[in-house]
Amino acid sequence: MENRLWKPLALLAPAMSAVLLLLVIPVCFIVVYSFWLRSPTGADIPAFQFGNYAKFFADFFYPSILIRTIRVSLETVLLCVVMGYIPAYFFNRSKTKNKALLLLLIMLPFWISFIIRTMSWINILGDTGLINHYLLKIGLLSRPLGMLYNEGSVLMGLIQYLLPFMILNIYVSLEGIDKSLLEAARSMGCTEWQAFREVTLPLSLPGVSAGCLLVFVLTAGTYLPPMILGGPGNQMIANLIFARVIGTLDWPFGSAISVVLLALLVIIVWTYNRYLGINQIFKALQ
Repeated sequence: MENRLWKPLALLAPAMSAVLLLLVIPVCFIVVYSFWLRSPTGADIPAFQFGNYAKFFADFFYPSILIRTIRVSLETVLLCVVMGYIPAYFFNRSKTKNKALLLLLIMLPFWISFIIRTMSWINILGDTGLINHYLLKIGLLSRPLGMLYNEGSVLMGLIQYLLPFMILNIYVSLEGIDKSLLEAARSMGCTEWQAFREVTLPLSLPGVSAGCLLVFVLTAGTYLPPMILGGPGNQMIANLIFARVIGTLDWPFGSAISVVLLALLVIIVWTYNRYLGINQIFKALQ
């Protein structure tokens, strides 16, 4: 009995130790720092007070950035669902022998640095970028279009980063659908569209939900696309945290903003689990 108990614990020990050291303990430090005070000289004073949180909610400038982060995250989720379901469905229905190659192409962007992928949009959307260069050359424009440093360019950078996650989640969900259900639907007189609407789409929703949750969480905590592709009015919460911690060395206030973001994401995940159930995602991905 003891061997049965210790073997799983021994196998889990390295992974659990890594999670404890690299995730749990740093988060605990951030939570503790969020209650500290920052003296006029710039020194951090150990304390237990809620002044940093009051400072965040007292000035609407900070909550407005949080609201913008939520809005951009929802827009990214919606666009990734619309743009990701079609290729995932195509891969699932494809009879080609090169399906593995198609999936490899989806994962190919992960082999390139996220920074390089994000900065590549400057050469595409900039005033002297690829699009403006050819539009000016063929005479459709008299001056370059301002396609950079706005919310649209930030969304493009986020979609480029997160779309593969959505496609893979939906594809795995579609692969788990029993093909005999579709055959049964067709045998009962359903058209291809009816079979998709009544069978494929409902059964693939757990995968869509998994992709939405993953994309939302990653977008809410992203830093690079808003910094590189966004303008002064497109700052997101991660950029605000960086500015406070690195720019002004205000660790207590930066930690408080981090805790607010973490609490928001925990509430979203808890709400999802309460009304939809995360266990349904894992069932769909098995």
